[in-house]
Amino acid sequence: MKKKTHSEKETYDLAKDFAKKLKGGEVLCLVGDLGAGKTAFTKGLAAGLGVKGIVTSPTFVLMKIYPVKSSPAGILLETKLFNGVNKANHRIKEMAHIDAYRLKEGQELINIGAEEYFRDKECVTVIEWADRVKEIWPKGCTKIYFKILNGDERVIEVKK
Repeated sequence: MKKKTHSEKETYDLAKDFAKKLKGGEVLCLVGDLGAGKTAFTKGLAAGLGVKGIVTSPTFVLMKIYPVKSSPAGILLETKLFNGVNKANHRIKEMAHIDAYRLKEGQELINIGAEEYFRDKECVTVIEWADRVKEIWPKGCTKIYFKILNGDERVIEVKK
């Protein structure tokens, strides 16, 4: 998916809509220059997941965990057996928001327990400045690239 946005609000809304596609267990690696829209995207994603309250970049604390409330998007996963009977219901219960801007290597995130969130099927993990910690990107992570065009125009590209 490749989209162009023309304002911070459009970036926010794009992410809010993108959140409806998440099932839990995703790690989103956000890459882009300062001011490219990573935080606006993360705030929209949080809103789409049902996070209540203000979402800010965890630049100095490295990681913040936000509880996910029930949302209009109905973040409910049904795992079905082959015969169509429900096996289990799972909810996305939290969003882990990581900011790798000040890090020199991914091991610093490993040291604070970030990998636990990478494996958590009831969590969506977002890593801003993910290009600084490429060596710890989990297999199958979703890469989201942000490019500044003119003024408030951005290109946002999602790659699996």
